[in-house]
Amino acid sequence: MIKTNRVIIVEGKYDKIKLSRFIDAPIITTDGFGIFKDKERRNMFRRLAETKGLVVLTDSDSAGFLIRSFINGAVDGKYIINAYIPDIKGKEKRKTQPSKEGMLGVEGMTEEVILNALEKAGVLCEKTEEESEKITKTDLYELGFSGRKDSAAKRAKLLEYYGLPSRMPANQLVKILNCITTPGELASAAELIEKKR
Repeated sequence: MIKTNRVIIVEGKYDKIKLSRFIDAPIITTDGFGIFKDKERRNMFRRLAETKGLVVLTDSDSAGFLIRSFINGAVDGKYIINAYIPDIKGKEKRKTQPSKEGMLGVEGMTEEVILNALEKAGVLCEKTEEESEKITKTDLYELGFSGRKDSAAKRAKLLEYYGLPSRMPANQLVKILNCITTPGELASAAELIEKKR
């Protein structure tokens, strides 16, 4: 595995699946053009940028550049590293025909091409053994944010407390919390949330 402490932003779930095979980092999608209407996700990007820094890795077609430009306009540039994949003609295996512009996206690139793009962008990556996350789903359970009768309401308060999107799945929440807080701070947040109820 290759590790970077920065959060990697990609367009869609297939890009995320591709990178997750060989990069140990929080990887978040824009849901394509969905980022344009999703204010909560943009706010989350800003927060992550300030705490961890972002790497924007979108496709090299016009849609990818439009999404990249939007993110670069929504987040302070000093927190962003832009990584670019090369223009390579072809189509992804899962698709029946090439994209509109006939180029491969992030999901169609080889591991070597993606790592080369990250290296050229100056993203410091290093090989690492698998590391366990500081905050786990078990922590969320023990603090009452999952698996209990009132967990959904309490988790909604947690998401609000950290300024995160209200529809965030648990696995994604664990990754994001590990970027912006520590187990001790999460426990303190849980106490504050409990007192306000």
